[in-house]
Amino acid sequence: MYDVTHFFPCREINDKTLLAYGFRKDDQDYWYRCDVMNNQFTLQVKISSQGEIAASVIDKVTKEEYILHRIASATGAFVGQVREEHDAVMLDIAQNCFPQKHFKTRQADAIVQHIKQRYNSELEFLWPRFPENAIFRRKDNDKWFGALLNIDSSKLGRSDGSPIEIVNVKVSPQEMAALVDGETIFPGYHMNKKHWVTLCLDDSIPTAEILLRIDNSFNLAG
Repeated sequence: MYDVTHFFPCREINDKTLLAYGFRKDDQDYWYRCDVMNNQFTLQVKISSQGEIAASVIDKVTKEEYILHRIASATGAFVGQVREEHDAVMLDIAQNCFPQKHFKTRQADAIVQHIKQRYNSELEFLWPRFPENAIFRRKDNDKWFGALLNIDSSKLGRSDGSPIEIVNVKVSPQEMAALVDGETIFPGYHMNKKHWVTLCLDDSIPTAEILLRIDNSFNLAG
């Protein structure tokens, strides 16, 4: 089978959306089949219980797999059409069945759920060059009250230089000196350092405290 994982970057399996789309579960694997090329071929998609995704195009007459569409050097109108229809189906499955996951940490997930449930607010991804970075804002005045970012920890002055997820929140100037410790809480990364701090989402700060800071930031943004 053809490895098509490049169609599904940063995505998680969702049982409900797969079944609703038309996948059928066989033991622990999910299977989807549809006709392409005016019913000349069957496109078969398999998602294993381990999350491995593969697809194959099967000739209905010969029952053999057609492979030219996945050979980069293969050209011609017919091959191009098979490739186009194959890719369109795969992208449609990716968009409809796999909610995109930009953030990896448990604490980032908790933040996303918190702002959705408490403030009915969704993340906004504003920067095409940085597709994994997002902000959230108040609906009544459009002011930001937080930003979830993926950065290199060296940008905070840490020596390890490893990737880290952070959240920027507003604080009162009076709180700033007492909060910033240079280890888990930093002056706001790429923000006004008199009014914003950066919290590291590496479990060094309790999630409950982070959510309280977000609530406080929401109020300050008002």
